[in-house]
Amino acid sequence: MKALGLIIVALVGAILVYATIDFPPFGDPESPASLHVSPRYLEKTLEETAVPNAVTSVLADYRSFDTMFETTVIFCAGVACFLLLRVPRRRPPAPRQFRHRLTGLTFRIKDGGEFVLPVREFEPVDSIWTPYDLIIETICRYLIPFIQIFGLYVIAHGHYSPGGGFQGGVILGASIILLSVSHNLRTALKRMGEKTSALFSPLGVLIYTGTGVLCLVLGYNFLDYQALAALLPGGPIMARSHGIFLVEVGVGMAVMGTMVWIFKNLASRGRYDEGL
Repeated sequence: MKALGLIIVALVGAILVYATIDFPPFGDPESPASLHVSPRYLEKTLEETAVPNAVTSVLADYRSFDTMFETTVIFCAGVACFLLLRVPRRRPPAPRQFRHRLTGLTFRIKDGGEFVLPVREFEPVDSIWTPYDLIIETICRYLIPFIQIFGLYVIAHGHYSPGGGFQGGVILGASIILLSVSHNLRTALKRMGEKTSALFSPLGVLIYTGTGVLCLVLGYNFLDYQALAALLPGGPIMARSHGIFLVEVGVGMAVMGTMVWIFKNLASRGRYDEGL
């Protein structure tokens, strides 16, 4: 079976390499993409979409179908990780290892032991954990809100500068992962639980595809944002700009939710009891 798979991969790879013979030379200024496609987008993007950043207009408007399926692939990756790793449990196990907040002293309760601890003086920690560092924990706690604000800025300002849904979603997802690494998985789950992160992924895809369906309902082609002019002020050109922003928000939500979803399953081996 492995030999058959290797043969199939080798044949497909050989076909793909053979197909590159018909490609224009790398960096050829006389290629069709350089003569027709790129100048068309660079010259018309501001006029047709009111978006100065040509990269954003190309990704979210001119080739919006491709970007929609890229977002769907990201969502499918999160679902696949969940199905492969998630270990269902009716109740999460009670923490067995604790740290004294003032002294940093840690101790573990043996299985079957009973304990009553003052919540303000002790906090639960993972059995496999990074040694507590007050400086790292404090800096990350104050830094994470600014990272999240910057992620929202990248999504909202992707029309005018480098950024967009993919980049902003990665920044937002990284902020939750940083919280989990600097504190523990339990703390990150309190801020963004499993159901919340799992909901963000399909909701982002739904916003993207829902915008396209709305265009169909209004009598235009799928993802033809000019249709939104009937609902939003500013005319057809500004409607395309608003449509790009809507799908960028959807992409950002899907990317953030999937990143956090995958990380939590990988870090806890699908058990959601203890992280890294």
